[in-house]
Amino acid sequence: MELSVVVSTLNDRERLVSCLDALAERTPTETECIVVNGPSSDGTTGVVRDRDDIDVLVEISERNPNVSRNAGLELATGEVVAFIDGEYAIDHSWYSAIDESMADGTDVVTGPVTGHPLHAGQSSDAVAGRTVTHFHGDNAAFDRSVLDALDGFDEYLTAAGERDCAHRIASLDFEVSWNAAMAARCEVGTDCGAVIDSRESSSELRSDGGRTGPDWGATYRSLSYRLAKNYGLRPGVFARTAGSAIREGATGVCRLAAGEATPTSWLSDGTDVVRNVTRGLWDGVRARYRDRSPRRNPNGLSQRHDRAVQVYDWR
Repeated sequence: MELSVVVSTLNDRERLVSCLDALAERTPTETECIVVNGPSSDGTTGVVRDRDDIDVLVEISERNPNVSRNAGLELATGEVVAFIDGEYAIDHSWYSAIDESMADGTDVVTGPVTGHPLHAGQSSDAVAGRTVTHFHGDNAAFDRSVLDALDGFDEYLTAAGERDCAHRIASLDFEVSWNAAMAARCEVGTDCGAVIDSRESSSELRSDGGRTGPDWGATYRSLSYRLAKNYGLRPGVFARTAGSAIREGATGVCRLAAGEATPTSWLSDGTDVVRNVTRGLWDGVRARYRDRSPRRNPNGLSQRHDRAVQVYDWR
């Protein structure tokens, strides 16, 4: 197996070092390692440039995980491309799990990220008669032909881009498999990433690369956009979006009653949700008609080639 690993990082130098150390120790020497950095301000560039086990370093200026993934994919040469966030370190069985899954003919394989119970198992959903198998975007490996068919990730999305990708994978009849041995975990510290539940709540990036609370606007803009883009404005799209918003609103009311939130913040969140749902539905319909092919990706890999601010290629 010719494997390329795309590592995305943002102001998380200590965990990135653990991630790269694990990759160097637990994958064959011929594995291609591409680090996509940025826009970091904590000396990450210098740390990566001082290592001799990195093939490519890509500097980008956008805080968008899908831009980061596409920037790495654009330079990857492997027949299999894996994506992992720089805050995670792979287990010893990670590489062999990918190798075995690909040898068995799977198209996409994903595994658990330990430390987050809601990320520990596989999940699927039925939408418009289609079974969608979800995967962890920060720990997944793809046959290159799948990524080519998808044209990479949709860069419109700043949250839950892997969810959109899962819908498009299902529409193209590719298989997503789960392998518990393809595990990753946090090696440094305890606050490792954002917990994302079945309602796909996103979180905002802090300036230091950590996470704050849920960004409901980004969450619902992403949800409404990908549903409208992949399925059109059918009743089920409105029902799923409204149902999720109502559940979150009810939870907010309970927090109000418990004194854990203020009426002002609850109203502000609700206004943000309504505004972003409207924008997401509109943009999703426009995207659906911009790309009427099954891949449904008008903002994909082939649409631009200016993601990188700087590329250090040592191959």
